[in-house]
Amino acid sequence: MAQRSFDAIVIGGGPGGYVCGIRLGQLKQKVLVVEREEVGGVCLNWGCIPSKALISASHSYTKLKHSETMGLFADNVRIDVQKMQDWKNGIIKKLTGGIRGLFKGNGVELAMGTAKILGKNQVEITSKDGTKEVVEAKNIVIATGAETIEIPSFKFDGKQVIGAREAVSLTAVPKRLAVIGGGVIGSELGGVYQALGSELTIIEATGQLLPGTEPELAAIVEKSMVKHGGKVIKNAMAKSMEKQADGSIVVNVEVGGAMQQVVCDVLLVAVGMRPNTSTLGLENAGVKLERGFVTTDTQGRTNVPNIYAIGDVSGGPLLAHKASKEGEVVAEVIAGHKAAKDWVAIPGAIFTHPEVGSMGLTEAQAKEKGIDVLIGTFPFAALGRAMAVGETDGMFKVIADKKTHEVLGVHICGPSATDLISEGVLAVEMHAFLEDIGLSIHPHPTLGEGLMEASMAALGHAIHKLNK
Repeated sequence: MAQRSFDAIVIGGGPGGYVCGIRLGQLKQKVLVVEREEVGGVCLNWGCIPSKALISASHSYTKLKHSETMGLFADNVRIDVQKMQDWKNGIIKKLTGGIRGLFKGNGVELAMGTAKILGKNQVEITSKDGTKEVVEAKNIVIATGAETIEIPSFKFDGKQVIGAREAVSLTAVPKRLAVIGGGVIGSELGGVYQALGSELTIIEATGQLLPGTEPELAAIVEKSMVKHGGKVIKNAMAKSMEKQADGSIVVNVEVGGAMQQVVCDVLLVAVGMRPNTSTLGLENAGVKLERGFVTTDTQGRTNVPNIYAIGDVSGGPLLAHKASKEGEVVAEVIAGHKAAKDWVAIPGAIFTHPEVGSMGLTEAQAKEKGIDVLIGTFPFAALGRAMAVGETDGMFKVIADKKTHEVLGVHICGPSATDLISEGVLAVEMHAFLEDIGLSIHPHPTLGEGLMEASMAALGHAIHKLNK
């Protein structure tokens, strides 16, 4: 028999689950969050935060090495990877501690252990020492996220054949790093170690690095990788691997029907994530799945009215900020408030070098919908601020409806693109027009002026580039 009962039990303490728990606490709901590893989930512990810390460190290292053009000379620049890892781990510790503090301040209870659903109102929690407890709840929120996909031919060994979890915790820079998968994770982490000195080879199955990204922007990222000695093999399938006596790995890759070999010291497999649903006991409550994901409505409800799902486990895009927003929505629905997932689109942020930020429709998507479009672009190379910070690779691209001038998509590749895209988010969300961005005075000299110029370029009124 259950000894404790709650208004809501949230299974998973990642960016969806912990946000949901905190919001439920704010709304005076009695809530329990169950987490099997550490609060913050993948994002905080071995995903978003640690990878961005390493990306920042690698970018700083690169700038130090090439600062002579600014008249700055840094002699004997070197890397202490262990100290870098200690710094990264310190950030994680501060943030996870902050979440625990917010739980306490908002009356959220935390149970460390593995949860299994026994029925629509019961959850069994097994702690690390094997102790079991059954708790009851009026509502259950599934926020168990996703895990790295492991390819049978490339089994992880935690040292040489690794996934993203191990890639953010390497204590030495690989001499040669091969990456299977040129998506966001592979490109970001591959870029980190390339900047720190690795010979990088990316093996991508499609015809484009960063599939789904505007082709012009993905090409800029690829050009930067190649310029710094990297190799990107596209339309390629990694078939098998062989560990050699000298400690290296040979990856057999099929390209255009022919086989070629990639030799590396560390192999990163980054082919995507799969939802964590297999051990949850969802069948005990009759919760439906589709391709492994939990299906939900606009309020986050599953087919079982009192059971909800948020974040990666409920389908794409697999992004922390999407999970957090869904967590807030579900918390408010449980507390009796009117709330729903009513966003226009969800922004994407890719922390390669240069960065990519995107929001709304791509040019191809707009045309597939039969929309006649206006396209405005503007290069970072024409921005005084970009020159002043020594980062001129990249461009702004604005997509708008030709008839109405409504902004349909904003795509940026360049320095601070992941910060700059927030203006694009607001523009698309608020159904802004090209004139709204283009006629708004942007401060000078800033990187953000590029979005103003791109919007005016779509109208044929750009000042700092020739209009078509």
